[in-house]
Amino acid sequence: MCKLIFIALLTFPFVLSAQEPSQRERTDSFPDNLHLFYHHYGLNPDSAVTTQLYLTVFDWIGTRYLYAGKTKKGIDCSDFVSEMYRQVYCMEISGSSTTLFAECDTIPRAELKEGDILFFKIKKGRVSHVAIYLGHNKFAHASVHGGVMIDDLDEPYYHKYFYRGGRIRK
Repeated sequence: MCKLIFIALLTFPFVLSAQEPSQRERTDSFPDNLHLFYHHYGLNPDSAVTTQLYLTVFDWIGTRYLYAGKTKKGIDCSDFVSEMYRQVYCMEISGSSTTLFAECDTIPRAELKEGDILFFKIKKGRVSHVAIYLGHNKFAHASVHGGVMIDDLDEPYYHKYFYRGGRIRK
């Protein structure tokens, strides 16, 4: 499935160029919306290492939080990160935030790269929240109070509870 998505993304520009101009204009509005959306957060999808990550996060924004949820009807933080890895990187990872933490090599904040996993100690000093790093200090996550959203690591709340970054061991 992931290979098909990759092939479709590679051929998409050629399909656009073969369309009538009126069709091309309608199709081009999605990238404009995407650029406006990410510009609001200080991100640029064109400079992304993995554009598919930005497209996939954009597709999930606003999905409500649901503990143990795994679909667009509702999703929790660890399943959101697992879903991003499945859809974007064709990797199957799963488990709670603490389980995911155990599967990662920890990395300092200064070395974070797009696609890294962020861990937060919010409840009782233990890893209890997880997110995916987008670059430029921004991350996407499923928040209990707002569903899937993008936030900044320097926001006081997240700055206070940020614990470590991690990369899945291969």
